[in-house]
Amino acid sequence: MYHVFAVSDGSGGTAERALTAALTQFTGAEVEIERLAEVRTDEQVRQVVRDAARAGGFIVHTLVSDSLRQTMLHAGRKHNVETIDLMGPLLARLSQQLSVSPAEKPGLFSQLNDEYFRRIEAMEFALRHDDGRREQELDKAEIVLVGVSRTFKTPLSVYLSFKGWFVANVPIVLQVNPPPTLFGLPPGHVCGLTIDPARLAELRRVRHEYLGGATGNYADPDFVRREVEYALSIFRSHPNWPVVDVTDKPIEETSAEILALTRQD
Repeated sequence: MYHVFAVSDGSGGTAERALTAALTQFTGAEVEIERLAEVRTDEQVRQVVRDAARAGGFIVHTLVSDSLRQTMLHAGRKHNVETIDLMGPLLARLSQQLSVSPAEKPGLFSQLNDEYFRRIEAMEFALRHDDGRREQELDKAEIVLVGVSRTFKTPLSVYLSFKGWFVANVPIVLQVNPPPTLFGLPPGHVCGLTIDPARLAELRRVRHEYLGGATGNYADPDFVRREVEYALSIFRSHPNWPVVDVTDKPIEETSAEILALTRQD
């Protein structure tokens, strides 16, 4: 049985995964892997080497700090412990090719990995909670966008979710009460969206024509004005809901305003 220490100044996940992947090529070898994370001082490195020497094992590491890699190399030589550096040669070659020195900041890969999966989860959340769906789960959203049709609720939800926010959106329809769940959410979670009625009527007319006139009074200027006013009356009755005017604004600008007003920036 071989005892291998997977050592990292981050989470240790990269070292363990790389080692595990490589070991699949050695089907007859019996190997026990011990994962050691957040090894960030010279003394910790020396202690790992001493432990490996006592266990008769060797070390595979992904230390990003050049000084710690040097300490590992010298301590390994001193105690006759084999140390396999997975990160150093790669960083050196990348530094040469990119003409940029590495940041030597531990945990960056794990941080980027966590951010990636959060974005995926947030985007899935936005799609599941689009247009008032799963209203009973609104309390799980970090931001809830509320507005009449064509106030860009869905594009804004997707854009914000790509930045990692869990966003839901709820439509406001004339003479239809919004879901009660919406009114129980804490301050800073709900943001109202409004738009100039004349501009909204233009946007809706395009959709109305695209659908062959099958939307009834959806694009009628008077109906649009009354629906926008209905939404504003709901917003006024909840003064802790910030309101953003989306008229002719790009998604990026509107999103920044939403984050600032909900104190999420």
